[in-house]
Amino acid sequence: MSDVVIRVENLSKKYIIGHQKQEGHTSFRDVITNGAKSLWQGLTSDRKVNLDDRNEEFWALKDVSFEIKQGDRVGIIGRNGAGKSTLLKILSRITEPTSGKISIKGRVASLLEVGTGFHPELTGRENIYLNGAILGMDRSEIKKKFDEIVAFAEVEKFLDTPVKRYSSGMYVRLAFAVAAHLEPEILIVDEVLAVGDVQFQKKCLGKMEDVAEKEGRTVLFVSHNLSTVQNLCSMGIYLQLGKIQLQGCTEQVIEKYLDESKNQIKSLNLKDRKDRKGTGKVKIIDFFITNHVGKRQEILRSGEDYTFVVEVEKNNSIEKLDNVVCSIDILDSKGDIFFLVRSNFTNQNFSLHKTICRIECEIKDLNIATGVYSIQLFLSHAEVEILDSIKNVAALVVDGGDFFGTGSIGLPSHCKVLTRASWSVT
Repeated sequence: MSDVVIRVENLSKKYIIGHQKQEGHTSFRDVITNGAKSLWQGLTSDRKVNLDDRNEEFWALKDVSFEIKQGDRVGIIGRNGAGKSTLLKILSRITEPTSGKISIKGRVASLLEVGTGFHPELTGRENIYLNGAILGMDRSEIKKKFDEIVAFAEVEKFLDTPVKRYSSGMYVRLAFAVAAHLEPEILIVDEVLAVGDVQFQKKCLGKMEDVAEKEGRTVLFVSHNLSTVQNLCSMGIYLQLGKIQLQGCTEQVIEKYLDESKNQIKSLNLKDRKDRKGTGKVKIIDFFITNHVGKRQEILRSGEDYTFVVEVEKNNSIEKLDNVVCSIDILDSKGDIFFLVRSNFTNQNFSLHKTICRIECEIKDLNIATGVYSIQLFLSHAEVEILDSIKNVAALVVDGGDFFGTGSIGLPSHCKVLTRASWSVT
């Protein structure tokens, strides 16, 4: 079809990973020994292969196929190592594919890493013209956009300074301004925007929306911020281990990604989780929710009372830990916190004496609407020292409930928090 600007067919990318035996300090004796081994292997015809030096194939992408039409805003999501950045590098012609076919119609501007496309020794001014030339624009075209680029990037004072002296934030501001304003038909942006400040991120997202909606250009956007992807993108691609799991409506793609992520997390023991932050003086080892009679609950109902239980293990080298703060955060499908309880809000911080302790938080009259959410836990010492912090601890499922006391359990799912209100007409 004529409006298809990117067509990818059976795209694959293979890397060769070399496994070598890791050694510490090499002594003179080691050098002699290794030399003798090499000589002996060279003299024997049936020498054995050293398993520590063998190579392994790693497929970053495997048989990926999709089409993107002009004006589409496509969000590419997936866990770390899913192949997102590799895909964008191939589409940007930075990396060659191992196999498959790519067809791209139009000029492509990419913003993949801090510094991509900039020459560090050249000034900001010179790099603007260099990037324009790379995109195939002549000097007069670039000059028309020059003032607009500089104003957007907010780097007027440093325009004639070599970019190697720019901070990472300045680098990204100028790089994005150049990529977005020099009128490429296709704009490719990786997670690099996270380097900038919040206000500039909003500015960039607004520009990408304008580029797609008002100017009819195509945007490919990789981000771990699902809220941003849902607000910006009309389509989504979910990658997992180099393969497409789902492509289509952004909302459906995000929902599948979250469901699979929660299922993976649910199978992990909290005590063994490595993706945590903190000093390790106290470790979260279990979390569960009980009802009013102490029975564990997998599905909650609005309007009922529950106890959130956090089991922790104190380091044996510490006799006692005072003024401990516990926070239980509930996040929506976009990854935004909409509900949280924290012990210091009500001056109920506590002390840990025993090795294994159970922290209980009783929540009366649960006012969360029907939906699937995720929980993250946070322990700190006097609000200063992070003891332990884990995201995606568990999935929280709320299904119905008679919150309003009307006998009806059909609660809305298009909101997150419920409240009772009195109505009147005057």
